[in-house]
Amino acid sequence: MSSPAERYAAARRRAAQASAFPALDEFALDLGFDLDDFQREACEALERGSGVLVCAPTGAGKTVVGEFAVHLALRGAPGKPAAADGGGGPTTRRKCFYTTPIKALSNQKYHDLVDRYGAEQVGLLTGDNAINGDAPVVVMTTEVLRNMLYAGSATLEGLAYVVMDEVHYLADRFRGGVWEEVIIHLPASVTLVSLSATVSNAEEFADWLVTVRGETAVVVSEHRPVPLWQHMLVGRRMFDLFHDADAARKHDVHPELLRYTRDTVRRLELGEGRSAGPGAGRRGPRWRGPMRPDIVERLDRENLLPAILFIFSRAGCQAAVQQCLAAGLRLTSPEERTEIRQVVESRITAIPGEDLTVLGYWEWLDGLERGLAAHHAGMLPAFKEVVEELFVRGLVKAVFATETLALGINMPARCVVLERLVKFNGEAHVDLTPGEYTQLTGRAGRRGIDVEGHAVVVWSPETDPRHVAGLASTRTYPLRSSFRPSYNMAVNLVGTVGAEPARALLESSFAQFQADRSVVGLARQVQRNTETIEAYGAEASCHQGDFDEYFALRVAIADRERAMARQGQTQRKAAAVASLERLRVGDVIRVPSGRRAGLAVVLDPATGGFGEPRPLVLTQDRWAGRVSPGDFTTPAEVLARIRVPKHFNHRSPAARRDLAAEVSGTGLDRHGGRRGGRSREAVGEDHRLSQLRTELRRHPCHACPDREEHARWAERRRRLERDTEELRQRVAGRTGSLARTFDRIVALLTARGYLSADGEVTDAGRMLGRIWTEADLLVAECLRRKVWDGLSPAELAAAVSVVVFEARRDVDERASLPRGPVVDAVDETLKLWGDIEADEASRGLAVTREPDLGFAWPIYRWARGEALAKVLASGHQIDGEMPAGDFVRWSRQVVDLLGQLADSGGASTELRSTARQAIAAVNRGVLAYHAAA
Repeated sequence: MSSPAERYAAARRRAAQASAFPALDEFALDLGFDLDDFQREACEALERGSGVLVCAPTGAGKTVVGEFAVHLALRGAPGKPAAADGGGGPTTRRKCFYTTPIKALSNQKYHDLVDRYGAEQVGLLTGDNAINGDAPVVVMTTEVLRNMLYAGSATLEGLAYVVMDEVHYLADRFRGGVWEEVIIHLPASVTLVSLSATVSNAEEFADWLVTVRGETAVVVSEHRPVPLWQHMLVGRRMFDLFHDADAARKHDVHPELLRYTRDTVRRLELGEGRSAGPGAGRRGPRWRGPMRPDIVERLDRENLLPAILFIFSRAGCQAAVQQCLAAGLRLTSPEERTEIRQVVESRITAIPGEDLTVLGYWEWLDGLERGLAAHHAGMLPAFKEVVEELFVRGLVKAVFATETLALGINMPARCVVLERLVKFNGEAHVDLTPGEYTQLTGRAGRRGIDVEGHAVVVWSPETDPRHVAGLASTRTYPLRSSFRPSYNMAVNLVGTVGAEPARALLESSFAQFQADRSVVGLARQVQRNTETIEAYGAEASCHQGDFDEYFALRVAIADRERAMARQGQTQRKAAAVASLERLRVGDVIRVPSGRRAGLAVVLDPATGGFGEPRPLVLTQDRWAGRVSPGDFTTPAEVLARIRVPKHFNHRSPAARRDLAAEVSGTGLDRHGGRRGGRSREAVGEDHRLSQLRTELRRHPCHACPDREEHARWAERRRRLERDTEELRQRVAGRTGSLARTFDRIVALLTARGYLSADGEVTDAGRMLGRIWTEADLLVAECLRRKVWDGLSPAELAAAVSVVVFEARRDVDERASLPRGPVVDAVDETLKLWGDIEADEASRGLAVTREPDLGFAWPIYRWARGEALAKVLASGHQIDGEMPAGDFVRWSRQVVDLLGQLADSGGASTELRSTARQAIAAVNRGVLAYHAAA
């Protein structure tokens, strides 16, 4: 207990603080908890009138600093003086804008501020919602503020504070540039509050903020208010990753964990050493890790729920819930189940009943009532919001999620589980970075609820505990700018400040700031790589001959085989599609591969005129269902014909049995003796490939006993040489790189008539300046050439979808389109894209992404009023139907672009009217719910 003198001194300090920072003292009284040191330090800097950058871990309470900026604006406190109103009054009304990277976060923050300050004081502006936009406090997505700045919106009048929550998003390669645009263009009178996750180059970022925004205090805290304990689950045993906090600082893995995992690996290797065949020596397939239901049960027993289990696959998340349901897991009480059902039923009333079955509603509800749910971008947004609400309320106990949850709204848990440390980034499977690991595990530990949080990594033979220790302990995840000039940005900058000042503004970006600083480091890296390449070359040298020459032959063979396999795959797919389109009822065919391989009779040819043909068949094993071109490695051949009863019911077991017997009665061979022919056909008898293989076998190094060891070193050297060449190009292009890119963009825009020869923005340029999409120039060209004029609302939605949609994975063949005017509009769009791409390539600019036709059918059918089930089935997907969440997300983007067309001065009156009709046609059913949410 403190002495009277100490209590008196503390009271004097509090009184001094209250007199020095009256606004903060007033704000703190309403919080209900004491401010942490870093929160107080940042708030004091704000009250002094300084900008502030706050870097702290997830869950540490950074948003308190942003809320203090709101308090200052509403209080009218003298941070930076507001502009005089000219009438001698005290000050004009002061405003605060609170920006977030995603709509869900904006919605959540809006509701938080309304609860505190009242609905009349707080507004919300996102792509979907506009509520009380003239309020003194407005929550918005960062893009909305960027658009306001370029448009010179009157809403900016009186703006005193801008809070940029999750400012580390400026590293996002798709949207990050928006944050820098806002920071650069905000009026000098605005105080900027930047809230970021912990990054290792906070001082560098702050140095840049000082150059573009003036005085900026940096407040960094690495202290987690709820301690995080790291564990590894090895089979059925749970180990601490570190013995104690001191070991964690030194990255020293718990000795018992190291010993146990080494013994486990040794046992696996010994077990496989006895097995012969191609699998010998490989570890992976023999290891059976803990089942997902067992992991959840283990967490429940150890009182570690609620938990988020990160699985880096949408299908994996759904499968995990199904596995837990099949295992009979139930984590909720009868009272909780009743409450869950009440919440769900109150939230989904706007969704049409016929759509619920298509969306898997009943299975989803069953999981929720047992305390289990998935959370990923493929889910309907309404379903995701319910999962988030139930989890925060403690009713859902285990959520299986992709990493998108870690970037989203506030969903803290007691425990976080990582099933793997590798994820697919859209192009390849890559290891988690320390920053990603910290962000995912940062969800563990709820402030004010949990004494400590827990992070569990599930061990497998490929997972080295020392690697996990490095991820858990590393603090080197720097913030890297992703800023680059776009066509829209260029015309807006030139129109606002002129061409030369625009170049100067770009050179003041964080991207250029980092580029100028990094050339020295890159040059050093090139030198180190060059030395390593020489060392690799020595290891790859062979006494039998020139191994570089031999390895070049191996690379050439691999490249040739890949090219031919792609070509063969495309040709096979086209032949299979054509053959399925020719089928008639009663045709007996052979399904060559997949689970349904064997003879089958066609029940319904299903040539619906859209997408790929998917005939309904009955196999001789009595299975009835639709097959797709993906089931056919060769064209479907009609082997015989049998009579199918006119009103055949494929759901009747007896009817299926009788007709399957007829199929078997044809006497045809089930497999046709064609097994194994695919790979030979794929590569074919290619003369060049045969020649390369002959050269390879004749090369002296082919006989070397250490050939494969040499090849491994040669492959490492090849990869490092490729990386080093990229580094050299980056060094050459760094200094002044953004200004050079800007000059090329200006030259292209001038040549196409968006800017005049003397640097003025033309009418076409003003139209381009109001188009906010990745393919901004392509959209502007389509408007100028009237590509979309004369289309119906549904046709317009399909035509514009090709410039916004991007498939999650590449599909070799072109998607089909609705017949009629849409085909002509899309063909014209593709021609315009080809012209733009050629122009960009000739000027050394990054090329505009090719239009993607994969969403045209779903949005066309939806806009025509067709049922959700048919719409989702018409997506051009590799693996079946389009997920409802993807459909909603892409539909919202189509609606957003249609809204821009409806307001565009460059569009004809007819097109603007059609765009408004298309928006009304799309905003129904699940989209109407989302628009209102």
